[in-house]
Amino acid sequence: IATRSTGIFPLSRLPNFINMSYCKVIPASDDAPLDPSCAVVEKPCEVDLISRKAHTERQRISIDFDNTQEAYKSKDTLELLRSLLVFKLCTFDFLVDKNKELMDLSKKVFGQQLFEKLMKMTFYGQFVAGEDQNTIKPLIEKNQAFGVGSVLDYSVEEDLTQEEAEKKEMDSTCCLSFLRSQMQTWFYVYAARFIIIHNYVPTGCNECLVYNGFSSHVCLFQHAVVNGVRLMVDAEQTYFQPAISRLTLEMQRIFNREKPNIFNTYQCYLREAYDNVSVDVELSRREGWYFGAKLVRGAYMCQERSRAAEIGYEDPINPDYETTNRMYHKCLEYILEEINHNRMANVMVASHNEDTVKFTLEKMNETSLSPTENKVCFGQLLGMCDQISFPLGQAGFPVYKYVPYGPVNEVIPYLSRRAQENRGFMKGSQRERSLLWKELKRRLFSGHLLYKPAY
Repeated sequence: IATRSTGIFPLSRLPNFINMSYCKVIPASDDAPLDPSCAVVEKPCEVDLISRKAHTERQRISIDFDNTQEAYKSKDTLELLRSLLVFKLCTFDFLVDKNKELMDLSKKVFGQQLFEKLMKMTFYGQFVAGEDQNTIKPLIEKNQAFGVGSVLDYSVEEDLTQEEAEKKEMDSTCCLSFLRSQMQTWFYVYAARFIIIHNYVPTGCNECLVYNGFSSHVCLFQHAVVNGVRLMVDAEQTYFQPAISRLTLEMQRIFNREKPNIFNTYQCYLREAYDNVSVDVELSRREGWYFGAKLVRGAYMCQERSRAAEIGYEDPINPDYETTNRMYHKCLEYILEEINHNRMANVMVASHNEDTVKFTLEKMNETSLSPTENKVCFGQLLGMCDQISFPLGQAGFPVYKYVPYGPVNEVIPYLSRRAQENRGFMKGSQRERSLLWKELKRRLFSGHLLYKPAY
């Protein structure tokens, strides 16, 4: 039996539902003595070699993303109203373009204490879980009760000295013991900002970054793996990414031998995204470790294009959104095929696009891939697309919210960046706003306006 790339299919890899039997040849003569140990079949009959498959046809996966009662059962009415307000404000270009200046002005007008309260009632409360590992626990536990896990990210973005960065890096691991105590396997995000480049060798190519602090990163990865927490390495701009990908690949070689502990992130708005995915999949197959990928569309389009134009190299970004969609689905389909042929591949579909989620479910149906195998999981940002996350979680799929946390003042740069990156999605969030209105009306007319989630 031929496979896509490895030639002959070894017998050791045959699916365990294929049962092979041995029988004796019955002489053709009617007078021949019968061996009592051998059953005689008088007429030819068809033998179902894949008997288990015939009796265990998997039911097709179908998720209703229009059921607002299920989608928002983890939210009280005030949270729905806050979502409506925040999503509406995010549709105004002036507020998005000038968000940092407006927040600075608000801080001066209202004072620090009142400013923080206003932020927690609006944008911070919508997109950030809390200030530290203790304040985020209630939200994590509530989401878990409704079938949704958490990808933690300490979202403080600031310029640090080497010593400050190392301290922040190690302090951020304090949540690992808490995550280990949860019932579900959790992801802890090892963001690219924690990659500390101790010495940079200016050779003219961004592949040549030298890490003298390599051993400290091994310790961080090892600490997470020992605590049963998987790590996701975020993607950054193309002029950083080769070094990030190289470090991630080396960690996968070390820590993905027995299970997928380390996931790399692939940005599908890049022209080379499919090549990057296919090369890494092939490498993992040859070297015998678990491939782990998080697929995203990408976040630095304007920055990448302006830099390419300024320096004079080819634009690394796909020409339009539809091309990026096709690239995302092409990469996703390739990984799903690899999962179907080789159960050592794993993927997180990190997308707010409902069509992409439906595409994934359809491909899982075609390959009879069960959500309980945990080979495919889904991810969305906290405060966005609950109508996707929670129905998936309640249907038994591994689904995660990307959960930022950190002090209000220090998380403002993160919120500002996210506002810029997701402006397109926010402006097109009419469907999510209509579903929120639909649920509010349902609660009003059914007498459940004061609904409180029970868990």
